[in-house]
Amino acid sequence: MKLSSHGRKMTKFGRPALEIEGLVAASGLSHLIACSLDTSDRGLISVFVECWHKETSNFHFPVGEVTITLDVVALMLHLPVVGAFHSFDQLHVDDVVEMLVELLEVSTAEAKAETFQCHGFYVRLSWLRDVYRMKIDACHWIVVALAYLLHLLGCILFGNNSATHVHVVFLDALRDLTQSGTYAWGAVALVHMYDNLNEVSKSTSR
Repeated sequence: MKLSSHGRKMTKFGRPALEIEGLVAASGLSHLIACSLDTSDRGLISVFVECWHKETSNFHFPVGEVTITLDVVALMLHLPVVGAFHSFDQLHVDDVVEMLVELLEVSTAEAKAETFQCHGFYVRLSWLRDVYRMKIDACHWIVVALAYLLHLLGCILFGNNSATHVHVVFLDALRDLTQSGTYAWGAVALVHMYDNLNEVSKSTSR
């Protein structure tokens, strides 16, 4: 099993630029900045994966059954578990390009090149860092905040086995940062974790 940690990627970003700290706080996601890890115990994680039962969403240990609850997510990640739910609709490649052009203010050619390289629905975390720096130079603070937050989501809440990409669909939830702060991000994180534990616990999964 390969363990991917994004702690160093978040370190490269560091704290958000002073001009966007209020926007990041308004999104309700600022607590995630301190949640990244550089290292972890592979053996311990392997044990948890082996003890996961998707039928009950529990870890079956010799001492009994244990699960991760919304209260645990709220305590550890300091994310709201009560609030509105954003509908992450399935996107077409053209929708992805349009969203990148509209919200990150990149050219259509840049958006198409990035999505082509990432097979349609993703962008690279390194590409987001480049957009972040360019938009700081241009003083486009809303875009700076969106690039920072999408990178944060890709590293902390919605990591995937590519270890380098984030799905563009999450950008839609950041379209209105004042609305983003009302979402039940903790509940979404728990569902995402359950789904991925179900997937990784299969012997056929890479």
